[in-house]
Amino acid sequence: MQSSEFQEQSSLCPLNRRTFIKGQLIALAALALPAPALALARPSARERSLSFYNTHTGENLKNAVYWVNGGYVEETLEDISFLLRDFRQNETAPIDPALLDQIFALRKTLGVKNPVHIISGYRSPLTNQMLREQGRGVARRSLHMDGRAVDLRIPGCDLRTVQRAAIRMQRGGVGYYPRSNFVHLDTGAVRSW
Repeated sequence: MQSSEFQEQSSLCPLNRRTFIKGQLIALAALALPAPALALARPSARERSLSFYNTHTGENLKNAVYWVNGGYVEETLEDISFLLRDFRQNETAPIDPALLDQIFALRKTLGVKNPVHIISGYRSPLTNQMLREQGRGVARRSLHMDGRAVDLRIPGCDLRTVQRAAIRMQRGGVGYYPRSNFVHLDTGAVRSW
């Protein structure tokens, strides 16, 4: 697949204030249901998939099914870890499946199927130190070094919309970097900056 297929789409991210409020009202109404009815009201997802495009390498992974019937697919996790590798050192490390679930939930919240553009996934200690020395505001003990953080953007979605949706999910850290055009997500403590 050519990287030109990943050009930003002209459509806007479907999540807006009205859609968000409607979703919140539906969620609130669901809480009023007894537990057995609530279980029936929730669709049971049998699989979770993600599409990625690495902005530095031009590599992509389309509709990668990483979770099926309650279990993670090891081969797909390896493919995703390779795509999210430290491209500077060509080092691969396992990516936290909880981070993938966080990205999956974010795409679902936003109502998009666009590939997630990866700016940074796993970072080796050497790369992390180099970026710190360049004064890029990189944490000494970044969660990127544990495969628990990603810097991303989603074509067709306003960066602020992505950031706000991620914060509302309350699933980890969310950083907003408009000058660099990305949002940081991690599986650490719930916080935002």
